[in-house]
Amino acid sequence: MRKLIELQRYATLTACAALTLICLVVGFWVTWVLILAAIFGGLTLLGLRDLRQRRHAILRNYPVLGHLRFLFEMIRPEIRQYLIEGDSDEQPFSREQRSLVYQRAKGAEDKRPFGSHEKVYEAGYSWLTHSVEPTHFENTDFRVTIGGPNCKQPYAASLYNISAMSFGSLSANAILALNQGAKMGGFAHDTGEGGISRYHRQGGGDLIYEIGSGYFGCRNHDGTFNPERFAEQSADPQVKMIELKLSQGAKPGHGGMLPAAKITPEIAEAREIPMGVDCVSPASHSAFRGPIGLMQFIGRLRDLSDGKPVGFKLCIGHRREFMCIVKAMLETGIVPDFIVVDGTEGGTGAAPLEFANHVGMPMVEGLTFVHNTLRGAGLRDQVKIGAAGKIVSAFDIARALSLGADWCNSARGYMFAIGCIQAQACHTNHCPVGVTTQDPLRQKALVVPDKAKRVHRFHANTLKALGEMAGAAGLDDPRDFLPYHFMTRRADGRITESNDVYAYMREGFLLDDGDDNPIYRKRWDRASAQSYDPPDLNIHD
Repeated sequence: MRKLIELQRYATLTACAALTLICLVVGFWVTWVLILAAIFGGLTLLGLRDLRQRRHAILRNYPVLGHLRFLFEMIRPEIRQYLIEGDSDEQPFSREQRSLVYQRAKGAEDKRPFGSHEKVYEAGYSWLTHSVEPTHFENTDFRVTIGGPNCKQPYAASLYNISAMSFGSLSANAILALNQGAKMGGFAHDTGEGGISRYHRQGGGDLIYEIGSGYFGCRNHDGTFNPERFAEQSADPQVKMIELKLSQGAKPGHGGMLPAAKITPEIAEAREIPMGVDCVSPASHSAFRGPIGLMQFIGRLRDLSDGKPVGFKLCIGHRREFMCIVKAMLETGIVPDFIVVDGTEGGTGAAPLEFANHVGMPMVEGLTFVHNTLRGAGLRDQVKIGAAGKIVSAFDIARALSLGADWCNSARGYMFAIGCIQAQACHTNHCPVGVTTQDPLRQKALVVPDKAKRVHRFHANTLKALGEMAGAAGLDDPRDFLPYHFMTRRADGRITESNDVYAYMREGFLLDDGDDNPIYRKRWDRASAQSYDPPDLNIHD
């Protein structure tokens, strides 16, 4: 009996072989049955191959049948997304969030009947406090001027722009649609560290030129920084700001590599790299070292760009190290025009699971820390702060503004606007909607004129909703949101005002001898403008 049970593992293979023989016999009289014979014969050969292969134990034990496991595993995300996942389940964006973007991008009705679906009495529920005397905005094209005292060409940026996504990670049609949409709406499109491609230039929209550790578009043959090429690139009137990338939320502290097989002539042109050679982005920069070196490089970029706004982007890691950078600002007198705080929840870049899930500070905490450190050093009025990290709705923008941001960026929100369905196949080159692929046939499905209009509408409708929220709170400008405008329910049922957790700290407190905010002061005392090295290895950051 036990032997019989053991042999049941091969029942599917045996059945396929038997059906092949039966169909061959019947096929002598009924010709079309030979088609079935070919099918069952193919399955039989597959089963025999399964028995001989040594890679998968499940196929050796369950020939033919074992392939169902791989099939279901392959389509598991689609099954979950379309059949199982609830409207509010985040994987990583909920259907409710994606639907909101789709509706606003299409100009469709984005209202919902029959009340909230949120569990308003459960822990984590957040809401905005409103005024009994709301205000109204005729114009919701909200702007913030970026550029400090040493900036010759300040930029009036929208409060909601396209975050960094490189050509190569995104298809040519995706880049073109995003940039044309940005031009229609008058907002900015961050190039990502992959350089300025022909499609960015063809679109004609405002660009934030991001420079990563690979210095793509402004590099020498050995991968080092080329100041002459940078000056040429930044002189383009389409380039409005320069963003130096120190780290990104998807994989802070991690470099990257684009295999030679994935490098097309157009990618090589944009990045100024050779064909047939792996393209490496180191984890750290080679053009400068230490906090003072960073500030001196920022000053150099500002001079080379003829005074355009220059700043840097980072995901907060060791908090003391950011304070080292702020001390370098004070010591050198060189202050960046802006800082973009990327949260670890950011995620357009493919990353190892450990980095995506467990490295870097979430945006809310990172943004609060950067904002309060600059306040404590007396520099907040000189530096504008951008925020990025799962910001797709007006509520997301309002919350970030209340925590200290001057404007917000979004990558995946705008990806949804051009048709992304969250298939999570970005790294496979098999994106089903042509957004994250270099396959000419797949990306041809993305119709640029139609998607560019959607990008424009999504931006305009989101800012319109932001104006409605600011009006409901009785504000004259969305940038007037403060932490006390937001409430959150705790696990014990109590209500917490965000100001109790994310309060604005006193201006200049890090520069005096007071005793308030001891956690900040402790790190500030240990920070040095000369080096990121901790002064005492026995005390953790």
